[in-house]
Amino acid sequence: MNRPRPFSTTLSAMPITRTPCRISTLLIACSLAAAPVALSGCEGLGGATADTNSILGAFSGPTPTEAAAWAVDPYDADKRARGMLILANQPFGGERVYIDVYRLALNDEDPAVRAVAVRALALHGTTEDAERIAEHLDDGDRLLRWESARGLQRLHNTATIDPLLERLDTEKESQPEVRAAAARALGQYAEAVVLEGLISALDDRDLTVNRAAKWSLKTLTGQDFRYDVREWVAWRQAATDPFAERRDYEYPVFSRSPTWVEKIIPWMEPPNEERARPVGMPVQSTDAG
Repeated sequence: MNRPRPFSTTLSAMPITRTPCRISTLLIACSLAAAPVALSGCEGLGGATADTNSILGAFSGPTPTEAAAWAVDPYDADKRARGMLILANQPFGGERVYIDVYRLALNDEDPAVRAVAVRALALHGTTEDAERIAEHLDDGDRLLRWESARGLQRLHNTATIDPLLERLDTEKESQPEVRAAAARALGQYAEAVVLEGLISALDDRDLTVNRAAKWSLKTLTGQDFRYDVREWVAWRQAATDPFAERRDYEYPVFSRSPTWVEKIIPWMEPPNEERARPVGMPVQSTDAG
């Protein structure tokens, strides 16, 4: 599914760097797919003409063809990560040929590349990709676990509930930012086991996790007992339908003020996102205000 940037179901068992034949195929496909966008030869991804004698040259990036080649470079993990990130943040980044690259990169030997692949699929993937992303929630790399938890805020799939709940357990997840991202992702699932996990997370030693858990509890129930675990438990035991006043879930987005460069150059603007519902999340029959 191709969504505007508001950041076979079996993946290959071999990392990108060990499959040169597959790389060649993807490189050709990516280059052909990007070619119509880059017919001018010097047009960068930012839309400006990359004339090195012009001030515009300082702001132009690689062409789509170059970014596609970087994304599947068999020898340079940094280029693979940068190329995929550039492609994922373009309007055409959700085309099937690029999604195939992102999915294959989930098995890359470099954790930074896998993290970018997760982010790209969070932007352009499907509900099936949510399960692929969830497999990285227990990865040894902290950044990858965090990206995976954040990515699952944008893709709805009940199969990810248990892996997300495991990330709330301080004995299994040492990083508070990962626990907080998981707590936020769970706010889209109106299930009793989720409520129990989120209420328990209010006792987490990190305030970031507490805030994320409270936000999700408020979204799921329409109630606000702040961080008082006893009140939440008492209300939960008395509630006939704890989700009767459930609110609409929208994933958190990136937003910032424009920089001085973006203010003076007409076509540049902050890469701010728009709030939206996760892909695959059923529309609620009623939404509390």
